[in-house]
Amino acid sequence: MPQGDKRHRKPVEYRLRDVWPHAVLDDHHGARVAQEVAARLREAIDARGWSVAELSRRSDVARFTITKVLDGVVWCDLLTIANLEKALGADLWPGRNPGNPPR
Repeated sequence: MPQGDKRHRKPVEYRLRDVWPHAVLDDHHGARVAQEVAARLREAIDARGWSVAELSRRSDVARFTITKVLDGVVWCDLLTIANLEKALGADLWPGRNPGNPPR
C-alpha cells in the first residue's frame, strides 16, 4: 500500500469542525466517502428502530466494527459495507442511484 494514501489517519481525523459524521472535512475523498457511509448507516439503523446489536446479529458484522464505522475511526472495507447493506436493504455507498438497493 502506498504511503501517500493518507490512511495512517482515521477518517474522523480529517474533520475541520463540527461533529462527525456531519462535520466539515479536509479535502480528502476517502474521508468524505467514509463520512457518507457513516451518515447513511446511522440513518438506516434509526429508520428501522434497530440497535447496533440488532444490526450486528442480522448482518454478521461485529458490533464493535459497526460502532467504529459510525464513529469514523476505521476505514470500512467493501465486504463489511455489502453485509450491512444486505441486512438493512439500504444503500450505504455514496453515488449509487437512490432506490436501487443491492440484492
